[in-house]
Amino acid sequence: MSTIAPRSKSVTVGVDTHSEFHVAAVITEVGRMLGSAAFPTTPAGNAELIRWAATHGTIGDVGVEGTGSYGAQLTRDLQRAGYRVTEVDRPDRSARRRLGKDDHIDAEAAARAVLSGRASTTPKSRDGQIEAIRALRVARRNAITGRTATINQLKALLVTAPAGLREQLRPLTSAALVRTASRLRPTDELADPTNATKYAMRELALRHQFLTDQMKRLDAALTGLVAHAAPALVARFAVGTDTAGALLVAVGDNPGRLHNESSFAHLCGVAPLPASSGKTTGRYRLNRGGNRSANNALWRIVLIRMGSDQRTKDYVTRRTTEGLSKPEIMRCLKRYVAREVYAALAHTCPRPTVDGQ
Repeated sequence: MSTIAPRSKSVTVGVDTHSEFHVAAVITEVGRMLGSAAFPTTPAGNAELIRWAATHGTIGDVGVEGTGSYGAQLTRDLQRAGYRVTEVDRPDRSARRRLGKDDHIDAEAAARAVLSGRASTTPKSRDGQIEAIRALRVARRNAITGRTATINQLKALLVTAPAGLREQLRPLTSAALVRTASRLRPTDELADPTNATKYAMRELALRHQFLTDQMKRLDAALTGLVAHAAPALVARFAVGTDTAGALLVAVGDNPGRLHNESSFAHLCGVAPLPASSGKTTGRYRLNRGGNRSANNALWRIVLIRMGSDQRTKDYVTRRTTEGLSKPEIMRCLKRYVAREVYAALAHTCPRPTVDGQ
């Protein structure tokens, strides 16, 4: 239910996003609640939300939950309208136990998080070629997952296959198994276990081949996009299309939202966190937060360099003599690589224009 208060000079807006509707709340610069209302998640609904919020005063900051999911389009609309959007995490459990769970309460909490400065993260703009890379990577990851599940099911079906078929196919490698199974010719007697197994194995093999071809097409598309988006990044040793794509997606189309290489390290979860207490000082612990795909990409870069880059090998040797374990050395190297990657991301290119113009 919407409530309207007298127009205020400056207001802060908070939005709790959902698939079918968004709930917005408006508070004054001193934290007084002015009103809240729900709006459909359509272009017209987003425009109405912005107009409604503006009736309460001059909009300063807008805090939006779920800028990377349900709130993605609303975030784009707000940014195009010239408003500063801040990404807001959902309220913690202690706050929900104390205040209860309600969409209007969550929207108000989002506004208060922005007003207090507790929420200060600039969301990804999601309007350039990095967003295109992200979409293609989603399809590629799904193809990889599906292909792995398919070959595992094909091999599981072979274990329980009738003896003659099992002995024929069991010596084959995975690639040969897929090729051979795709050429099986079962009869129409599917009530027979042998024919039914041949039919099922052929369908699985054909699915595996389809997903393999799909991956190749997606890889070709991603190679060109990633090379254009970050040529300085892919030129680095041990940085391939997949690792570069993961790092680019973690940063987004507006890398300027990261103020320095330290913020990028925190984003990737490679910045050690202080863990000092009492007489124990100068202690740090492993950071288990951050973007795990980006963290894994840095890990893969480090792993390759440890085996192929002489400078990295020398570093590993020196740190090993100092008593560090391999995991500890890799954590240090990931931090160094994050600094190197951040410098390369400064040369990311704008999205290509139509017909090269």
